[in-house]
Amino acid sequence: MAAALRGLGLLQGRVRLAATAATTSSFRRPGQRAPVRAGAAATVPSAGKSYGSEAKEEEELRIRYLDDEHKGIVVLGLNRSHAKNALSKNLLKMMSKAVDALKSDKKVRTVIFRSEVPGIFCAGADLKERAKMHSSEVSSFVSKTRATINEMANLPVPTIAAIDGAALGGGLELALACDIRVAASSAKMGLVETKLAIIPGAGGTQRLPRTIGVSLAKELIFSARIVDGEEAKSIGLISHVVEQNEAGDAAYRRALALAKEFLPQGPVAMRVAKLAINQGMEVDLVTGLAIEEACYAQTIPTKDRIEGLLAFKEKRPPRYKGE
Repeated sequence: MAAALRGLGLLQGRVRLAATAATTSSFRRPGQRAPVRAGAAATVPSAGKSYGSEAKEEEELRIRYLDDEHKGIVVLGLNRSHAKNALSKNLLKMMSKAVDALKSDKKVRTVIFRSEVPGIFCAGADLKERAKMHSSEVSSFVSKTRATINEMANLPVPTIAAIDGAALGGGLELALACDIRVAASSAKMGLVETKLAIIPGAGGTQRLPRTIGVSLAKELIFSARIVDGEEAKSIGLISHVVEQNEAGDAAYRRALALAKEFLPQGPVAMRVAKLAINQGMEVDLVTGLAIEEACYAQTIPTKDRIEGLLAFKEKRPPRYKGE
């Protein structure tokens, strides 16, 4: 128990699914994504601010801090259209830099991972780039991939994967590192449908059984089966499946609506709740309850708790103003 409590500051992410060689050409959608504009949850909000270079077409990762009623939500968009968002050394570097900035930003309340490329979430590792690597570089690349995705899993705020399109190998690994997964599915020809492929990898054999159960995880890993959004929902691999729309961003819009539901909640309470759940799932119940108690103690002197108690007493929604 003492060891578990000493580890409260660390969320142990342990996941890596190997890149699959399955083709993704059948997952493309004709036409372009609807333009980004400000609006309600049913639309795609405009960017608030970004760091690094300005938002240009060639950026492999787009970071958007949303405004107005979506303030506190940050969107990380994969944008390697020529490589189906395959994970390259440069993209991993950008993701690591972004996550490092987000984890210490107290104004961030929820992070959404999505794709800016129609028809694909992420095709896994960039096998073309890997083929050019010296054998000594491959191990370093795999370690960097694992570390970056673990950093994503360890973000202290809720994270949502909006899967509008195929998530293959390492792409599914990214989604599994998020707290909540939303996928789109469609019976209509020409619209983007989520496809998920699972094959063995360094870490995927650990996170997948924790998500869907040991027996089913073995079945999917042994067969390298591709499942669609509906089947993924039925086995608990994703939390929500939505009908795909003409713009090809239905999963993102649902993720945005979910993230908006989180905004009224106390930021400190949200962070310690995630910590307690993640740490508690790795230990026995008695130790888990001790972890919960230690986490709850962190909320007692905060404005979050005082505001929440006042709201309950006055029977009104709480008015949190941050930490």
